[in-house]
Amino acid sequence: MLATTAAVGAVATGAFTALLPTPADGTTTTAAADAPYDTVLAAESSELETAAESTRFSTAVLPVELAAEAVPADEHLARLVQGAEIAELHAEQAREEARIEALIERGGVDGWIAEALQTLELPQDLASGVKKIVMAESGGNPRAINNWDSNAARGTPSQGLMQTIPSTYRHYVHPEFEGRSITDPVANITAGVRYMIDNYGVDTLEAGGRSNGSGSYVGY
Repeated sequence: MLATTAAVGAVATGAFTALLPTPADGTTTTAAADAPYDTVLAAESSELETAAESTRFSTAVLPVELAAEAVPADEHLARLVQGAEIAELHAEQAREEARIEALIERGGVDGWIAEALQTLELPQDLASGVKKIVMAESGGNPRAINNWDSNAARGTPSQGLMQTIPSTYRHYVHPEFEGRSITDPVANITAGVRYMIDNYGVDTLEAGGRSNGSGSYVGY
């Protein structure tokens, strides 16, 4: 034991005794006095942690590309067809609006009816039914006055394109035309149309007014 201790050398640390090789010249190693063993271990541990941290953060985080949604061929074709149909519908609406504006600008019975239906926000498909009533009631004359029927006998003759009496006109004329004369063509049509729908329904208006068993027109 004495020989071994002399050859190897004993270095005392705070926690234990470390055996360090003795140099060839026989002197005792005094590294422990200059740098305690605990300090050496701590320094090496710090270096290892630093290396681990460097490795952990050295890997670059790359963005992940998401694959574009694959659209089946049939669905893609359906979308194209739907888009074409919508575009055609818009074009058709534009053509119809242009036709109505042209009718209104030209005036006459067709133009007056078109403007009245547009003001009432009713479909232009009703125009033919309204025209039948207009022609049956006044022959298309906006200044027509009935001086011979029961209304005339009471002093309230029917007037205008759709032959409305004054009280009916005032009650049913569209608010936009309240200040217009009963013989104003567009205002008179709005009053007559609203009266027809209110009392007989839109189907009667579309059919061109009331009719008897033989199909002849019956005034309203």
